[in-house]
Amino acid sequence: MSSKEADRISAAQQTLDTLYEISQLLNTQLDKETLATCVGMIESGVNPEALAAVIQELRREAAAVQNAHSDVR
Repeated sequence: MSSKEADRISAAQQTLDTLYEISQLLNTQLDKETLATCVGMIESGVNPEALAAVIQELRREAAAVQNAHSDVR
């Protein structure tokens, strides 16, 4: 691996670490892997607002399923 490539990887990791710290301060409840996936999707052209809406909807659906399962017990 070249020095330039190692620097690029290091910078990307530092950026992700900073974004993760910000996401923790904002209580996004995103783990580092999910955050990296979201960043990659946005870098590929996905609309950030649409992505946020999908994540919120998935969380609502997951909560509804979890509530339904706890009501059955």
